[in-house]
Amino acid sequence: MMNSISRPVTEFCLDLYNKLNRNAEDTNIVFSPMSISVALALIHLGARNNTAAQIEKVLHARKSAGGMSLGYDQENAAPEMEPKETRERQPSFSQCNKDGDLNHKVFQTLLLQLQNLGERYVLTLANNLFIQQGFEIQQQFLMCTKELYGAMLQTVDFHGAVEAARKKINAWVESETQGKIKELFAPGVIDGHALLVLVNVIYFKASWEHKFEEQKTVQRDFKLNQNRKKPVQMMYQKGTFKLGYIEEVGAQILELPYAQKSLSMIILLPGDVADGSISGLEQIESKMTHENLMLWTSVEHMFETTVEVYLPRFKLEDTFNLNEVLQEMGMTDIFTESKVDLSAMSFAKSLVLSNVVHKTYVEVNEEGTVAAAGTGASIVRRSMPLTEVFMANRPFLFFIRHNPTNTIIFFGKLCSP
Repeated sequence: MMNSISRPVTEFCLDLYNKLNRNAEDTNIVFSPMSISVALALIHLGARNNTAAQIEKVLHARKSAGGMSLGYDQENAAPEMEPKETRERQPSFSQCNKDGDLNHKVFQTLLLQLQNLGERYVLTLANNLFIQQGFEIQQQFLMCTKELYGAMLQTVDFHGAVEAARKKINAWVESETQGKIKELFAPGVIDGHALLVLVNVIYFKASWEHKFEEQKTVQRDFKLNQNRKKPVQMMYQKGTFKLGYIEEVGAQILELPYAQKSLSMIILLPGDVADGSISGLEQIESKMTHENLMLWTSVEHMFETTVEVYLPRFKLEDTFNLNEVLQEMGMTDIFTESKVDLSAMSFAKSLVLSNVVHKTYVEVNEEGTVAAAGTGASIVRRSMPLTEVFMANRPFLFFIRHNPTNTIIFFGKLCSP
């Protein structure tokens, strides 16, 4: 049932990637479609009418003819409700799961799963709304954002003390990410006219199911493009992995599982295009759809085999102000004073969303990340004569997937480690 969240998140992911990638030919990109979807769902709780409908559309939450929605029908969900008497006493979930096509319960369930991945994972996801003081906030909205998304709304004074507001937001982000993300907003970035700023950060570190041995990491060349290359720290391991070859785009696809296989990194590596007329990366990008990603990563396409894996160490941090992109995707009313309807959040007529800021931090190294004790050595079956080589020495696409729900948590392009 849960994997119904997989499609909308993937479709939103590809829409967003195509927008962010437009002017980013040789630039690394990383973002979290799942995390941004959650942030927009949080805002959706405060939106009504067309403003809410536009968010649903951007998130691909509209029910299609087949009854596909972000979640499942409320009728089927009824048995999960608490007994009636407790429901009367405390605000029940149904109060929060407002009308419309976006099922907040599905996001809540996914977030709970991601918070319980085990000690070999650090996955910190934080959303917060910062609102200009003086706006009266609806209690129902405060209660539901906390209940569903663990989000707290904070008042600041953008108008009178924008520098203090900036420092307050940065301090919150830093504490939420264990000090990893500092200075989210540089001085001067937040406008003194801001009313409502949505901040969405996600920080990820995890151990690989099979670590790369540090002594095998060597310097190798990474081809930035046809003519330029640079030396990088290239990790190496030989082991049994799921590997596939996507014929239509001439690319290899590899799955590297994280601890307990709860999450995996999937790497889409273009073929080495000799003539360079169209980059292999563009070939993959032009064929990337939800259906194709499902197909390429399916059991029909990927098989377990012995692979020599060469993967560069990399650390990606990316910050996006998503205002412009979201407007292009169809979320226009929420930024426009004459059209906005955030009446489920505040009684004030003039409250518009000023900024949506998203920051992602992903690190890839030999450990996978944080060291974990007591993992057994992996046994390589000696009988396999054929060893495939997966040499990620040129730009590639990758995504990190939550395997139980098939949800894309991170998506990125590595052009220059």
